[in-house]
Amino acid sequence: MRGFVYEALPMRVRFAPGAIADIPVEMDHLGLSRVLVLATPEQRELAEHVAAGLGARAAGVFAEARMHVPFEVAQRAGYEAGRLGADGCVAIGGGSTIGLGKAIALRLGLPIIAVPTTYAGSEMTPIWGLTEDGEKRTGRDPRVLPASVVYDPALTTTLPPGLSMTSAVNAMAHAVEALYAPDSSPIISLMAEEGVRALAGAIPLVLADGLANEARSAALYGAWLCGACLGATTMSLHHKICHGLGGTLDLPHAATHTVMLPHVLAYNQEFAPGARSALCRALDAAGDPALQLWDMLQDWGAPTSLRELGMRREYISRIVSLTLANPYANPRLVTAETLTGLLTRAWAGDRPDAD
Repeated sequence: MRGFVYEALPMRVRFAPGAIADIPVEMDHLGLSRVLVLATPEQRELAEHVAAGLGARAAGVFAEARMHVPFEVAQRAGYEAGRLGADGCVAIGGGSTIGLGKAIALRLGLPIIAVPTTYAGSEMTPIWGLTEDGEKRTGRDPRVLPASVVYDPALTTTLPPGLSMTSAVNAMAHAVEALYAPDSSPIISLMAEEGVRALAGAIPLVLADGLANEARSAALYGAWLCGACLGATTMSLHHKICHGLGGTLDLPHAATHTVMLPHVLAYNQEFAPGARSALCRALDAAGDPALQLWDMLQDWGAPTSLRELGMRREYISRIVSLTLANPYANPRLVTAETLTGLLTRAWAGDRPDAD
């Protein structure tokens, strides 16, 4: 066994159906008296329900969270938190809302109680992202790690089937890259394999019955593990590409991850034999987890091309340049030629290929 370093992130998790009712308990645990409740416009009603339950302990509701956390939205949210005298935030929603909470934490140092309603996994990481002038910047800072995470599987039952699926694949991507990250460890590898296995088993059941409580619980459990993997390791080529596609072209976050994951995995898996073996076990794949994942996504009715997400072919060269300008660690060397081929296949919806 090679040497490794493992550092557990300081956070608290509450996981149970109906756990949303325990937000006041989490506030007491953190010593918070007045929180700003964050959400997207689509989840304003849920945010207002939470705020009503908190009574005077809710400073207000800010329901303007947007995908990829635009800088101007983060500025407005930070201003509101300061104006209302909030000493913390409750971020209820997916990666967009939790990302907004992180932006406030980065600027003002306010602790976050994250209440995920998707499988994005952002709640388990100290990674922040902000988009300004068509470019998405990311970084790591312990101040943005949620102090408490409330997992309530019942909140995911309103997530549409298609978004449930793409959100789950987004979570899988965190685990896949953690398996071959340069700072991975045996603990992270175990969590990554189990997280992918849980999600791969749960999503067909969720698609068959969106109200299947056990399946929703299993999917949220898998997302928790996959998100924790992302929080403990560095990101690689997959996330670098997706940040470029999302921040520059404003493509839908989870769907972009879904399209790209089989292609990047096919590109890397020969150079990461340990990751390949773990994914073969997790996905019950005979020997090629990238093709197994591709076939699963086809069966699930997932988006399979960047073209169908609204990307024009001429943008491929721009994403290649952005990816190579500040590359992330990756098990296989990335060149303009190989990256162009990878993105061209993903754009067209071709089967993934290692070349």
